[in-house]
Amino acid sequence: MITLPRAAAAAVLACTLALPATAAAAAAPDTSAARPAASDAASAGRMRLPAPTGAHGVGSTVLHLVDRSRKDPWEPAADGRELMVTLHYPAARRAHGRPAPYATEPEARELLKVAGVPDSPSSARELARLRTHGAVDARPAPGRHPLVVLSPGFGAPRFTLTNLAEELASRGYVVASVDHAYESSGTSLPDGRLLTCTACTVLDGGGVPGSTVTAARAADTRFLLDRLTGPAPAWRHAASIDASRIGMAGHSIGGASAATAMLADPRIDAGVNMDGSFWDVLPAGGLQGRPFMLLGTDDDMHRPGGADTTWDTTWQALGGWKRWLTVAGTDHYSFSDAPVIQRRFGLPSGDIPAERALAVTRAYTAAFFDQHLRGQPQRLLDGPAASHPEVRFHQP
Repeated sequence: MITLPRAAAAAVLACTLALPATAAAAAAPDTSAARPAASDAASAGRMRLPAPTGAHGVGSTVLHLVDRSRKDPWEPAADGRELMVTLHYPAARRAHGRPAPYATEPEARELLKVAGVPDSPSSARELARLRTHGAVDARPAPGRHPLVVLSPGFGAPRFTLTNLAEELASRGYVVASVDHAYESSGTSLPDGRLLTCTACTVLDGGGVPGSTVTAARAADTRFLLDRLTGPAPAWRHAASIDASRIGMAGHSIGGASAATAMLADPRIDAGVNMDGSFWDVLPAGGLQGRPFMLLGTDDDMHRPGGADTTWDTTWQALGGWKRWLTVAGTDHYSFSDAPVIQRRFGLPSGDIPAERALAVTRAYTAAFFDQHLRGQPQRLLDGPAASHPEVRFHQP
């Protein structure tokens, strides 16, 4: 079993920022759809995430949810289990809104501190103002759209999966990225509080197993689905969600949590684990035939027979459609927004260029959900593709 400190360190470094929009310039989204109202001059020179490639513009809104039916596992005295959730969704044509922020400055400061970047107000401000492609509270596109839940790595804030969330939203998905209370380097709440990673300390020295994290996140996901698709939903545009088509993906322990959440909640139809060690053993029957994809580093960790034996064990238990893919040149951090922050702040990174790392993750994750939530067969998932030579298919 891989120890959690690796997952924690990886998730934190895997974390942030963005890259110039060079990689996506050739596939810009429909400019008549929702877009931030900021002028080009105002955003010139700012770091930015790659532009989404789908046909829709992207709307963005933030929800603060509190589950008072259970105690927080890390702070039992807290008033329930608090979640901060960013929704990205396909926006209506000709809808506009102010640019969605990447992070708050306190969140950015905490992440950079944990990543080892020298403390600097200008660095935190630069990260917090990283240019995204979402428009705040833009009107959703007509129709009902599949829902995808994204869970970040241990210690990582939800905003470190923004590039993937925006891409999926531009392709017609409602995407809910979740900050799990006290499991992030920093989570800003509407009342001004900043929750830091209590769980990191408990797990590092307290002998608490990683399965405590995945169980908590599975419960968080169940609560989130109730609040988005149940009676009296928390989002005023919840009618945009097709509750019969739900997927979940995550990075590191967030990916492991996708499988745990699927075990606990039959509403989740398909899942993706991006380079995370599993902390729960699947029962006989696996995920009851629901599709699952492993997407990881092409190294001694996550090739078949690698050091992370949980992938081999889980693979054997999966009974439905499944894929085991590894990506040459990546490191643990490559499956989030991390390659950009690594490049910007001179942090160690994988050999794959930042633009390619993000493009590969977006392409294969989107293809997976297009096939399994939309019923659209994807040749990209059938075997090696000349367009993505970094990706290896495995059949242990």
